[in-house]
Amino acid sequence: MTSYTFRPAQRQNVSLLIGLAGSSGSGKTYSAMRLAHGMAGDKPFAVIDTESGRASHYADQFRFDVAELRAPFSPQAYCDVIQAADAAGYSVVVVDSMSHEYAGDGGILDMQEDEFQRMGSRDSAKMASWIKPKMEHKRFMQKLLQVKAHLILCFRAEQKIEMVKNPETKRLEILPKHSLTGLDGWIPVTEKSVPFELTASFLLTADAPGIPKPIKLQEQHRALFPLDRPIDEAAGRRIAEWAAGGTDWRQAHRTALDGATTLPELAAAFAAAQSAARDAKDHGAMVDFVRLKDEKKSELEGVQP
Repeated sequence: MTSYTFRPAQRQNVSLLIGLAGSSGSGKTYSAMRLAHGMAGDKPFAVIDTESGRASHYADQFRFDVAELRAPFSPQAYCDVIQAADAAGYSVVVVDSMSHEYAGDGGILDMQEDEFQRMGSRDSAKMASWIKPKMEHKRFMQKLLQVKAHLILCFRAEQKIEMVKNPETKRLEILPKHSLTGLDGWIPVTEKSVPFELTASFLLTADAPGIPKPIKLQEQHRALFPLDRPIDEAAGRRIAEWAAGGTDWRQAHRTALDGATTLPELAAAFAAAQSAARDAKDHGAMVDFVRLKDEKKSELEGVQP
């Protein structure tokens, strides 16, 4: 019988997969750059550019190294360049755009069409023609999940609609397509299983560039991405700290306020908490810190001469 050893679970050096999806003008690339800059700190990050050098438009604003990926945009090509960036030691890698792996020249859709034609374009070969491209994509995703670097994947998003029968009027209505991988009818252009592998994903729209609308955002990450302002470097620092095993910054300041034993100590703890909340532009945290400070102050004034 095989022997297994269990140990206490510990969040430490978690590799992140973050998805940013949106139409043209939604701020995908700029938001990815800001997020990556915050995550990488004072080190350069890597950008894999499939958009004919557009990433380099931001060379004066961010410190990064770029590699241009050209057609054919096969899963294996993506796998090779991402693994090369990981092997080079970059802590953060931006892929702009991931959508080409599915719908670009030489991507999954083209691979399927080539297979279909090779099989004689018979209707009976339709399903079989997906086997090779799907298997190559599966191998790519298995390698992707083993990458140590944090990955920020940009996706084009397309607006989809569907015909739905109104149960009251019995009439067909045109509504935004419901999807577990998209939001409000906007669907990321990618192989359907990719969004489920992401740590967090957001929709960005042209009417509010950079403002994240969560597609997938787990409870432990909600405080890290304020939804009322554009994705920025501070969000990158927070999610990187979380991935490294750091304590949530709000909880750390709550603990410091609650642990103060003198009024000067409380004042110092509150000043630090106030500064952190101001930097994060987190009004909710500021209100919480003020409340905790006032409660602790009343407690200390009651016991100190």
